[in-house]
Amino acid sequence: MRFTSLAVIDLILYCVAALALLLAFFKRGPAFIRERRGFVGSAAVTAVLLHTLLLYALIFTPHGMDLGFFNAASLVGWLVALIALATLFKPHFENLGMVLLPLAGLSILLAELFPSDRLMVIENDWPLDAHIILSLIAYSLLGVAALQAMLMAVQEHRLRRRMPGGVWSALPPLQLMERFLFQLIIAGFVLLTLALFAGFIFVHNLMAQHLVHKTVLSLLAWLVFAILLWGRWRFGWRGRTAIRWTLGGFVVLMLAYFGSKAVLELILDRHWNLMS
Repeated sequence: MRFTSLAVIDLILYCVAALALLLAFFKRGPAFIRERRGFVGSAAVTAVLLHTLLLYALIFTPHGMDLGFFNAASLVGWLVALIALATLFKPHFENLGMVLLPLAGLSILLAELFPSDRLMVIENDWPLDAHIILSLIAYSLLGVAALQAMLMAVQEHRLRRRMPGGVWSALPPLQLMERFLFQLIIAGFVLLTLALFAGFIFVHNLMAQHLVHKTVLSLLAWLVFAILLWGRWRFGWRGRTAIRWTLGGFVVLMLAYFGSKAVLELILDRHWNLMS
């Protein structure tokens, strides 16, 4: 049974929370919105809880876990929404929710509108579950890092062009933005490392024909982030260099997971099983 109407309500709740952040950002709207934390938190928590229920019904089937393209995207959206909730308690960074929360709502709506049964993961296989969960959390953290890098790119561009003031002046100082960026990258890199390790140890067909491109691209993304962190530690890389490596690594990682899934499931219309 599809719950499209509930997914629409969920998207609306996410957008209400994001709109409250936007109004607070511009210091507009009623006082309870300008205070934002309580109102945004209530709307966002309600949206995440509804997202959780809808996602559970989509993914957990009698045959195992259905992690088709849109279901997997919605799971990443759910994780991103949790990260957005966490930023509400991190001074200066709560405004990331203006972008992250609507994306989470859109992901669950697309999963409801476009059902699939492409990738079935057999239950009671905890190493495989661990590999998948670690991979998706790493993807979510590094995705937020990519968004942070894009904001930094705009901020740095304005500073170089000596364009102070305006909406962008409400962003945290560039030094704080950069520190948060590397906190996200370190956390995502550690989880990506654990996910790849678990995959090579426990997933017996990780280098099978339908997974080899995903594995190679994931390793390439891991290498990009490893070089970035090494360059940060050894040479103090920052600014444009850090931004370019972050965005490059995320693009490769996005191609590794969602790029390969899009080709296999949406273009080639291929059914496959991690356990086959």
